[in-house]
Amino acid sequence: MVVFAHPDDAELGAGAVVAVWSGRGCELTYVLCTTGSSGSDDRSMGSDRLVQIRQAEQRAAAAALGVRHLEFLDHPDGGLEDDVALRGEIVRLIRKYRPVAVLCHDPHHIRGFQHRDHRIVGTVVLDAIYPYARDHLHFPEHIEKEGLQPHKVREALLWGADEPNIVIDITDGIDAQIEGLRQHESQIDGLAGGRGVFDRLRKRAEQTAEGYPFRYGQRFRRLIARS
Repeated sequence: MVVFAHPDDAELGAGAVVAVWSGRGCELTYVLCTTGSSGSDDRSMGSDRLVQIRQAEQRAAAAALGVRHLEFLDHPDGGLEDDVALRGEIVRLIRKYRPVAVLCHDPHHIRGFQHRDHRIVGTVVLDAIYPYARDHLHFPEHIEKEGLQPHKVREALLWGADEPNIVIDITDGIDAQIEGLRQHESQIDGLAGGRGVFDRLRKRAEQTAEGYPFRYGQRFRRLIARS
């Protein structure tokens, strides 16, 4: 399961890993927390139109990466809160899809600016994994009314970490990651590096893999849950 704040965050943060895993037969779920309703520099663009564009782009990107399930939580861009409502939504989806691993933003990135939505999603996801999704007395309505069961996530992989502790081989997924990013046409010019972002992404992945027995790599902070 990949939980992310805005359309394109999943492809930027973990797209190559998603592509590798889906190519190996893993069942992937995307959970998009906001509509991306404020993500445009075009002064003629309205939020309603932008939401439709970005939702279509996200669906196309997910398809390009082999993601089987896509959940839209439809919170307004910039409007996420670390509260019981969002926590409950994430817990419910963890219990529904029962992922072995969850990928998301690292909420503890402090060496540079981080979007508030990214920070909140990372915090809420880690809390949802432990202890909320695991313990039956948290959000018991999921169990009593929907027939869901508590679930223990095995590990979390956090992108954007100040102190990553694992490098993953993404050689077989980087081309699909770039293809997924290309689906976010409304956002490409606004990304750091603009249309050169694809070359920059590939170069960074190549540098990350230096000293490893593969061509492209990506760093994450990996957390292993207690059994």
